[in-house]
Amino acid sequence: MPPPHERHERTTEHDEGSPTNPVKFLGQDYQKLLQKSLRRKELYKDELFPPNSSSIGTLMSPGKPFFTIDGMSRFDYEQGCKLGNCWFLASIGALISKDEETSFMTKHIINQVLPTGQTFSNNYAGIFHFRFWRFGKWIDVVIDDLLPTIDDKLIFVGLKTTNEFWPALLEKAYAKVCGSYADLDGGFMSEALMDFTGGVHMEFVLNEAPTYLWDIMDRAAKSQTLMGCASYDRETREAVSPNGIVGGHAYTVTGVFKVMSEGNPVHLVRVLNPWGNTEWNGDWSDKSYLWDTVSKQDLKCRERLENGEFWTSMEDFTRNFESLDICCLSPDFLDRSSGCHWKSQCNFGKWIAGTTAGGSMDNMATFWKNPQFRVRIEELSEDCTHEEGAENILVSLMQNHEKRTRSSQKNFMIGFYVFMFSAEFFNDKTPVEIKSFQNLREVMGFFWLEPGEYLIVPCTENPGQTASFILSIFSKHETHFDRQSTNTRMTAS
Repeated sequence: MPPPHERHERTTEHDEGSPTNPVKFLGQDYQKLLQKSLRRKELYKDELFPPNSSSIGTLMSPGKPFFTIDGMSRFDYEQGCKLGNCWFLASIGALISKDEETSFMTKHIINQVLPTGQTFSNNYAGIFHFRFWRFGKWIDVVIDDLLPTIDDKLIFVGLKTTNEFWPALLEKAYAKVCGSYADLDGGFMSEALMDFTGGVHMEFVLNEAPTYLWDIMDRAAKSQTLMGCASYDRETREAVSPNGIVGGHAYTVTGVFKVMSEGNPVHLVRVLNPWGNTEWNGDWSDKSYLWDTVSKQDLKCRERLENGEFWTSMEDFTRNFESLDICCLSPDFLDRSSGCHWKSQCNFGKWIAGTTAGGSMDNMATFWKNPQFRVRIEELSEDCTHEEGAENILVSLMQNHEKRTRSSQKNFMIGFYVFMFSAEFFNDKTPVEIKSFQNLREVMGFFWLEPGEYLIVPCTENPGQTASFILSIFSKHETHFDRQSTNTRMTAS
């Protein structure tokens, strides 16, 4: 864990915790444990994530087991019936794609999470490893291949090909990081998407989405980007509505496409249900008459559909889904100029009860004690363009409670304020931007800020709450971002 208020780049090349030098989770070294098992000619058993005899058995799979068969695909698995982890499985669907035309991640990023060379044949010792990004650092997670079963069938993730095990092993590794399989029950796609990439997360509330959102999705689909969406909660969670959309459910966005229907352009979104079935049955669904109105060339986009995957219009997409998550290595795709590159910086900090945990502006006597970060935004370079209404700064705040299990990490309500750094604005206590408080692992705000100096104050809603945090900014402007050595005091009026 970095010390409080340490500033550095989002990722560095060779430092511990970088993609090339991940931290050994729980101190377990994959290569050493593999070689030890091979020397002893015994299958590895993970003492730090031991199987429960009542729920783990020897999986009797037909034929020879494989890590992958003909590569990895989002159609290799489906959600099981024993765990509400659609948020995690939908995130896997965003990570893994065989559709080259709308590939959301390059091969080397997939290999970062699922290291190559893992098999059930050469040098097999019952040990596998996976990598995830956790609170600013990449970690390498070692597991054995004992999987939860009942009656010789997997309890949690379902395998479309019964002897292809990469989905179940990836799920087990993530369960180990979170503390247990039970800790995967209920969650947000944004968490898993971030843990797969260590990238930039953007959330769009669809009933407030900008009119150009489909254009953003189209550019995102052509870059190193993962996308997912969540449907509205209904009275009965995960109940299927008459139109086929499951309430309170996570889906993968697997593509976007524009077709011409009777001379008019129609913007479509392709969506995957991790259940592997239960699809949208409205306009542009599999059996919709509207497909009879498009050209043979446009009809080709239907050829790639599998069970659980469907097309819907952008209008129906924004009506039936509540939010869209986009996670990328860089938000460069937001700018139409190919020469424009967004830059990232981050600061690690800590709210400490009694000293630096001042709470929100409802607590003016202590608010000024919160960590304060000064940002100077330079003029936009000639390589970048500003589109009317477009944002130029993304601010992300992520909290961490350093608990071993996900269920024990009760998130505080967190948010942040952005002040223009001048006596007039600051003494008047009028922020130019506010990120409303949410009890999420990460909150983000997407703003347009004029060049100048600003003060960002991250905080919990209530004073006296201790937690670590990462405050990150991403901008297509040159920026200077540091923690204030001495806080600027704000007093109640």
